[in-house]
Amino acid sequence: MEVVPLDTAAEVATLAADTIEAVVAARPSAVLGLATGSTPLLTYAELVRRHEHGSAPSYAQVRCFNLDEYVGLPPGHPQSYRATIARELTDALGIAPDRVHGPDPEEAGLPTAGERYEAAIAAAGGIDLQVLGIGTDGHLAFNEPGSSLASLTRIKTLTERTRQDNARFFGSLDDVPRHVLTQGLGTILRARHLLLLATGAAKAAALAAAVEGPLAASSPASVLQLHPHVSVLLDREAASGLTRTAHYREVYDAKPAWQGL
Repeated sequence: MEVVPLDTAAEVATLAADTIEAVVAARPSAVLGLATGSTPLLTYAELVRRHEHGSAPSYAQVRCFNLDEYVGLPPGHPQSYRATIARELTDALGIAPDRVHGPDPEEAGLPTAGERYEAAIAAAGGIDLQVLGIGTDGHLAFNEPGSSLASLTRIKTLTERTRQDNARFFGSLDDVPRHVLTQGLGTILRARHLLLLATGAAKAAALAAAVEGPLAASSPASVLQLHPHVSVLLDREAASGLTRTAHYREVYDAKPAWQGL
């Protein structure tokens, strides 16, 4: 795991955008895994800005797989993750809607939705780079504390804390769905490169547990310690709970310029 302490959320977004663009430039048909939530928005805005400026690689052949999807929202709801990703990123990058995939939240198909999504990811050749955020309780995607570290895509019940965290996107807490389809921790570990973004003091304790704490289901994001290629980009506030920040910075600053993340 490579931990990269930066000063600001803007620096996190810039380096994350650099990393995503490098993957697409090297492999125009790359498969990207996309997270929603507040943290990736600056990165997505930076990618869109570069695309509109004409300095970005083409995304025409890229395919995308979303981390998760709410269950129970009406079709086309603006807070569905399919609609959110289209609005915040993929439409602006020129990625055709049929190249952006998410778990199927239709009620009739819920018993097989996870299995079908796993098969779709495998049929695409797997995910080249997966963008991730971390919840204040350490959840990764919607794998809440206690989730199996080997879990695959499935339906999950959201905790009250997570619903409260997400209520800002809805009219009220009562409007936040109680269930989601989410990639499992085992699914996430299959991606070839994991890019975890963390900003703000509210994420400091969860980030420290994930990076420096023991591997435990009580800290779902700690499963990242098992992956051979993880990049953790964090601002000063998110890094405030770490004990080895100086070491991480020294190692990153000494990397060869050509190596990248």
